[in-house]
Amino acid sequence: MANTVQAEALSPASSPATTLSRRAKPWRNWSGAVQFSPQHVAAPTSVGELQGIVRDVAARGGQLRVAGSGHSFTPLVQTDDTLLTLNGLSGIERIDGHVARIRAGTSLKDLGPELARRGFGMTNLGDINKQALAGAVSTGTHGTGQQLGSISSQVRGMELVLASGERMRCSATENANVFDAARVSLGALGVISSVDIELQPAYRLKLTKRAMDLDDCLAQAPDFARLYRHFEFYWIPHTRQTLVKLMDWTAEPESAQGMTTAVELVLENGAFGLISRLARYNPQWAPKLAQVMAYATKGDQSTMVADCHRAFSTARLVRFQEMEYELPAENGADALRELAEYIERHRVLVHFPVEYRYVAADDIWLSPFYQRDAVSISVHQYVGMEHQAYFAAAESIFRNHGGRPHWGKIHSLAARELRELYPRWDDFQRVRRQLDPKGLFSNALLRRWFGD
Repeated sequence: MANTVQAEALSPASSPATTLSRRAKPWRNWSGAVQFSPQHVAAPTSVGELQGIVRDVAARGGQLRVAGSGHSFTPLVQTDDTLLTLNGLSGIERIDGHVARIRAGTSLKDLGPELARRGFGMTNLGDINKQALAGAVSTGTHGTGQQLGSISSQVRGMELVLASGERMRCSATENANVFDAARVSLGALGVISSVDIELQPAYRLKLTKRAMDLDDCLAQAPDFARLYRHFEFYWIPHTRQTLVKLMDWTAEPESAQGMTTAVELVLENGAFGLISRLARYNPQWAPKLAQVMAYATKGDQSTMVADCHRAFSTARLVRFQEMEYELPAENGADALRELAEYIERHRVLVHFPVEYRYVAADDIWLSPFYQRDAVSISVHQYVGMEHQAYFAAAESIFRNHGGRPHWGKIHSLAARELRELYPRWDDFQRVRRQLDPKGLFSNALLRRWFGD
């Protein structure tokens, strides 16, 4: 490798004794599909404590995984040994110019209002704000915008606690090879303790939601993506209807709160929960329920102006399973058309909308957006309903169109297939072996993905 990894013990490590505990109840992710019982749970409140915990687990030959808010749909944090949470390491350390140093356990929900109070906002976010910053960075979490990358692409520096217990800073100019690997690292290189994020001056967005025909939407999608800062849509299976979201900068004042439209009822609130429970009760009703949703929202349109962090965020009251693939942008429309044909032809019992977004290319080694602009297509199924056959068919379509899976969403790929998708795969593995030679930060899923 061109660069040599350097680490420095920046502060002494304190004893982890007060931060280790046994956990009687199993840990579970947001969807409830991933559950496990770690032997120990660690909750450091300082970087020194974090260093001590890492050294303790390493000294006894154990393994350690870091849990965020549980919004990954894969067993990415599962461990039989030590589960570490970073809730005690949260908040903004400082802001220099337009770059904020933020502690890794900070939730995106808390971060948005705090940045707004200081006159700043994130460049882009996804529509769920429950994640911890470190988890969002580690898995390549993203929003939508043809000229905008994932949250990881907004990172300008990081600090890791390595398997040795030492602290390492990395950036484009310091330990640059680690920086290229660590911005999407799945927790495999070390524990992120802080992240330097490039910010924007505080801004507002005008959000317009409206229903559109699928063919019209796909025909206009390239123009929407070019003309609006943010564009995405949801296609309702078993129909030809989409629900479109357009957002752009605005100087208009914030809208009054409390407005609820048919689109919001269907996608984001209690009515969708009722529809979903009916579909689970009798899956054969799912296609008809999807058509009811389309009818209820046909012709609906609404607008809202909000501070950026509030405009990005959408309440998710209905729990689901999710698969997402990032496809070359030019292949997105054909892939969605093929998926729609498959669902109709095989009468797939699904009512949950399919999400379609744009994400800009980046230079991060394990980013699904590495060196190519992408369209992101997400398929969902309500918890408790069969999803395996549907997801397998969708995955086959997405792979045939050159897709790469989202690291935090369900997929079936293992090391051999993944290595073919990432030109810098071997470079990442070299950095991982150098920083964590004994696999302190590994688990069963990472061994499958990395071929260990």
